[in-house]
Amino acid sequence: MDGFLSDFIAQIAGTSPLEWVAVVLALGYVLLAAKQNSWCWACAFVSTGIYTWLFWQVTLPFQAALNLFYMAMAGYGYYQWSKGSTADGQVKPVRSWALWVHCLIVPAMLVIAWALAQVAGSQFISDYLLLDASINLLSVVTTFMVAHKVLQNWVYWFFINLASAYLYLQVGYALSACLFLGYVGFSIFGYYQWFSQWKAQDDRQSTATAVT
Repeated sequence: MDGFLSDFIAQIAGTSPLEWVAVVLALGYVLLAAKQNSWCWACAFVSTGIYTWLFWQVTLPFQAALNLFYMAMAGYGYYQWSKGSTADGQVKPVRSWALWVHCLIVPAMLVIAWALAQVAGSQFISDYLLLDASINLLSVVTTFMVAHKVLQNWVYWFFINLASAYLYLQVGYALSACLFLGYVGFSIFGYYQWFSQWKAQDDRQSTATAVT
């Protein structure tokens, strides 16, 4: 235990300035996303650009590719949120997907991740390719869910963030591991925030239907 704690403290102390910047902006992203503030996408763009470079340095090719994808999605997400907002300042409504959709998505992504890890194993030497690929694919789907304001994205992030925290700790990014452990709590907060809006939408629709 003492050895683990010493290694952890050493990793935090050795955190590069670039990783600090990426972590601060990533925190800004998740806080603003939970509050449905479109500035979250600007934070995401810069933070993921930094992480693309950092992950490539430690042979996490899927994480590097994922963060490059996140950069593109920052622009897409901003467009989707802006398009869905109304002239009177009302934000884009939250939607919910049926359980059967998720029962198809998750196994399919894990099977594809396994196949990608097998292929990547001939090009990269890493003990974490399967976990790397699984996080990558599920994060891609979940980012689309965020852009289209699907309530269940926060449930996906809860588990993705736990897995990411473990992965980053294994490759020496202790500060980022702490960030993603914090994201686990933010996932719960974000779900509560979005669920409140979704419930209010449902109540308004029920009231409107009753009146008509």
